[in-house]
Amino acid sequence: MRITMIGTGYVGLVTGTCFAEFGHFVTCVDKVQHKIDQLNKGTVPIYEPGLDALIKKNTEEGRLSFTTDLSRAIPDAEAVFLAVGTPSSRRGDGYADLTYVYEAARDVARYLRGYTVVVDKSTVPVGTARQVERVLRETNPEATFDVASNPEFLREGAAITDFMRPDRVVVGVESDRAAQVLREIYKPLYLRDTPIVQTTIETAELTKYAANAFLAVKISFINEIAMVCEAVNANVIDLAKAIGMDGRIGGKFLHPGPGYGGSCFPKDTVALMRIVQEYGENVRLVEAAVEANAAQKARMVKKIREMLGGSETGKTIAVLGLTFKPETDDMRDAPAATILPALLEKGARIRAHDPKGMEEAKRSLPEAIEYKENPYETVVGADCLVLMTEWNQYRALDLQRIKRAMNTPIFVDLRNVYDPEIMRAAGFSYTGVGRK
Repeated sequence: MRITMIGTGYVGLVTGTCFAEFGHFVTCVDKVQHKIDQLNKGTVPIYEPGLDALIKKNTEEGRLSFTTDLSRAIPDAEAVFLAVGTPSSRRGDGYADLTYVYEAARDVARYLRGYTVVVDKSTVPVGTARQVERVLRETNPEATFDVASNPEFLREGAAITDFMRPDRVVVGVESDRAAQVLREIYKPLYLRDTPIVQTTIETAELTKYAANAFLAVKISFINEIAMVCEAVNANVIDLAKAIGMDGRIGGKFLHPGPGYGGSCFPKDTVALMRIVQEYGENVRLVEAAVEANAAQKARMVKKIREMLGGSETGKTIAVLGLTFKPETDDMRDAPAATILPALLEKGARIRAHDPKGMEEAKRSLPEAIEYKENPYETVVGADCLVLMTEWNQYRALDLQRIKRAMNTPIFVDLRNVYDPEIMRAAGFSYTGVGRK
């Protein structure tokens, strides 16, 4: 099939490339000429394992192309996916900013020729598809189209696997004709017996928010239980393993840490709260998870401060890992973006390393942070080492080399990567999260 993807951000680029890998002919459109030029040269603007190779393969085989020209990309398309950004509103009220969605809908409408399914792929509040339909009809009353919702469930760092072998595909449609187009697009997954959940448009829109909110609640829950474990001298790792064996609970997202971050959970939980409030209701569990997440980040600052004897003033802190999770360069709402400025404000000196996120970090974190080329450079002369993100590169560090390089062998493990007994035997003052 002929598919056009509007937006070459994380969702649009991964989705368009994977559709091409399915065998469809995909044109990815973006307004930023420089980004399109780079993609046409084979330079990928985001880091996602395996994505660059998949783009190269499908462009060389003629199934994937990039352009800024809507007049070339839209008229022959059988499906147009809107995969533009929906950031939090600049007003600071937590609502999703749908400016780019409606702008994209107006641009698409002008070039619609023949029957087309216009699909919301962006994470959008309930009711957005209805407004997209209104915008399309007002802009081009003669157009023949259906609007559908097809939310994405991609984990950064594992997006290609998630797309190719998803737990499910959710499709919100109103017409059999639109449903048939989407079934054809996802035919390779049908053949693998992937569950395809067909719902109303509103149900599909809400599903994405509900899924992310549930996972955010689960993370905040285990972080609060970790706090209890520290108070009563219990071990949260063993506890999480035990409760995760219950089939009703499951072990995923029961890993305590410095709080959730990224492009989805912080934005989507708050947006869901605002959506519900419009209907005069509350989602108190989600509200509590948001509050608990903020408290967890503050708790991590306190933990680091206590390990430094009660004050970080004048101390050098080495930080390993800046992105909100491994295998991505995404710094959006990363715990580091809250924790490190708080330490700097009280007079700490910070040196940092991240395998993929340092360029993004330089744009989003305070300039005072000093960046190093490798973990061992980072710890030279440090009074404390904080493991912030559990990249594989940090899981087997040469502990004696690190100890010799540091002023004081203090190790704050915010991801519980290392065994406390081994760390203490190696001569470190060590603390994790939820473990004495």
